[in-house]
Amino acid sequence: MSAGSARSPRLLRHINSGELLRFALASGEFTAAEAMSASGLTRATVLGVCGDLVAAGWLEEVADSRAAGLSTRGRPARRYRLREDAGVVVGVDAGEQGFAAIAADLRGAVLGRGRRHVDPSEVDRDGRVALVRELVDEVLEQAGRSEDALLLTVVGIPAPVDAEGRSPDDDGAFWGIMNAGFQDHLAGSVVIENDANLAAIAEHAHGPRAHMAALLTGERFGAGLIVDGRLLRGSRGGAGEMRFLTLIAGDDPDAGAVDGLGALARRWAVGELARSDAPSTLRAHDPADLDAEQVMAAAADGDVLASGIVRRLGDRLAHVAVALESLLDVERIVIAGGFAPSVGPVLGHARSVLEADFFPPFPELVASTLGRDVIVCGAIEFALSRIREEPLDFLPAGADREARGLAPGAPV
Repeated sequence: MSAGSARSPRLLRHINSGELLRFALASGEFTAAEAMSASGLTRATVLGVCGDLVAAGWLEEVADSRAAGLSTRGRPARRYRLREDAGVVVGVDAGEQGFAAIAADLRGAVLGRGRRHVDPSEVDRDGRVALVRELVDEVLEQAGRSEDALLLTVVGIPAPVDAEGRSPDDDGAFWGIMNAGFQDHLAGSVVIENDANLAAIAEHAHGPRAHMAALLTGERFGAGLIVDGRLLRGSRGGAGEMRFLTLIAGDDPDAGAVDGLGALARRWAVGELARSDAPSTLRAHDPADLDAEQVMAAAADGDVLASGIVRRLGDRLAHVAVALESLLDVERIVIAGGFAPSVGPVLGHARSVLEADFFPPFPELVASTLGRDVIVCGAIEFALSRIREEPLDFLPAGADREARGLAPGAPV
């Protein structure tokens, strides 16, 4: 027998196994007949492949239709389902000032959560790795799972990331610190991804649009871009890094060009309080502790100084929206991250600026409803999507690599 023909049954078995496993990942309990209808495979093939997947640890056989009381006549239908303990995924938001992690099962149900706030001046690359390891261990313990059950960890960072998980050099070495080489220090398969890209993935899963941007705008501006239904990355992962803002922001003594709305609200408020004698309820706060939410709350109460800052923020957001729409023709821009719940007045002013100063079409400006977990939710969605695409690239918990027998080169 030729090498080519010897490989054909193995490859066919691998393809059929992947097809049925993708069906199982998207289903609850299912019968062989339902799997046949979804896959187009024969009954004998479905039963054989399901048997392989049971042996491999992906599926379990449950009571047949007669034993389950679902039928009383004819041949009882064999029933299967994905094993609940087949595996777990972990999503991590490794931000500049805070870390979060979620463990989820293969349906996306959350099994554990963890969060840490940090002072970035006190946490180096090794410290970032240690924090992520600690959080992963914490959420796995909450989930009642060991590292052996961990199929994939996705870590979001505030830096561009290429297809190999690397970040380019930058003048201040910020990207190199944020991308601390997590893949070399975490158990199992690890993917590093840009945080704004993960926000876009989360927002797209929550409200699919073929042309949209998720704008992370807490401490820094960063955009995750989906155009023609596809996430844009660029050769070095730098799509959406927003460095063009240095060309349109102008000189501002209180802020950098790529500062996000949260940072701008705080810094502009501190600057105005120092330069002006105007009355403001913000003067009751220590400038060192002033935050964007306090500025938004003061504006909502009619504070004149804070209201002026809201207008400046709306101006900045409108200009960013025009730039994104002009370059990429996005139809929706979602303001995401921890600042999103407070951004309503800024969005209102930005929409007024668009209508008064620019020609349509205008992108729809909306606030995310996913809150501060948008990045870690996107990491979970990314992990589950990767497993659904190529489930046989991952080994279910407790499976024996020799016994799995599902790889293209495995013995038939």
